Formats: sequence, structure tokens, C-alpha cells
Amino acid sequence: MPYDILPAAPADAPAVLALQRLAYQAEALRYNDWNLPPLTQPLEALEAEFKRLVILKAVPAEEPADGPTTWDADSIAPPVVGSVRAGMSHGVCHIGRLIVHPDHQRQGLGSALLAAIEARFPKAERYSLFTGARSEDNVRLYERRGYSVVRRQELTPELTLVFLEKPGPAARQNVPGGQEA
Repeated sequence: MPYDILPAAPADAPAVLALQRLAYQAEALRYNDWNLPPLTQPLEALEAEFKRLVILKAVPAEEPADGPTTWDADSIAPPVVGSVRAGMSHGVCHIGRLIVHPDHQRQGLGSALLAAIEARFPKAERYSLFTGARSEDNVRLYERRGYSVVRRQELTPELTLVFLEKPGPAARQNVPGGQEA
């Protein structure tokens, strides 16, 4: 299925939050923790993030006029089936809450969202993100996209976070000898 990846607007906050809560249920089961921040984040907190972060959404691409569609484009907005957010601080693009609806996973949407959010920060010296150590599919996705594990942090005996990074475009332009990496 083709997708459109677009900037999310504050009006999308309820849909993004509903998807976030759905997507993180698998993580809650994996870690036996239903108090993970993505599951308990209030709508007001997400709405505030629109003021300081870039938030993208993925929606099913509109079908051709003669093709099938699962939503009426004239009457309602397409469903949000993926999202990611990021912000920049001191040359580092911090990426978070990469989420994909369970029915749309393993179709390349997570990779597409990650590429899209990276493209929004062309001056980044590096990209940084984290996930749970038991979230092996997430770690593999990030490693396939060029990220490397830089550290691990045990929060509880049940939860260890894995921090991953990769060089950004600004770092690649500053390679000695003037050559891009």
C-alpha cells in the first residue's frame, strides 16, 4: 500500500495519540509495563510538542479516481497509520516515537518515516534515538538504516534502553580531505 508522509498539524494530535497508544501496547506487553510514557502521555502534552518538534504523519495515499479506497476523501481525513517526531539541539537531531499501526507494519513504512524525519534536519551533525533492548525488531530497523548502538542504560531490572546514533549530513560534509563519507 502506498503512503503519503506529511507534516502533522495540531488538529492531528488526537489521532496521533490514539495510534501511539495502540502501537505501544506491544511494548507494554514485552516489558510488562503499562505505564510507559507513550501510553500515559496526555493529549495536552502532545499538543505542546507541536510547538517545539517536527511531527510527521503517514496516511494511506489517495487511490486513483477509479481505484478502491477505504475512506471517503471528500468527507473525512484519511486515517493516521504512522508517525514520528524529532527536534534539534546542539547539532543533534533527537528522533522519537516512531510508530506504525500494527496492520501496516513490515511494509517499509517505519523506514520511510525515519528517512522522512531525517530529511527534515539536513544540518544535523548526527541523528540520535533510543528503544528498549528487548525491542529487537526496532534495533534491527535502526541498524539497517545506518544507526549504531552507542550505549545501553538499565532503568530497571526489566528495562534497558539502547541508544543509537548515526552521522548526519553536516558531519559527512566535514570529513577530512573535503570528501563526503
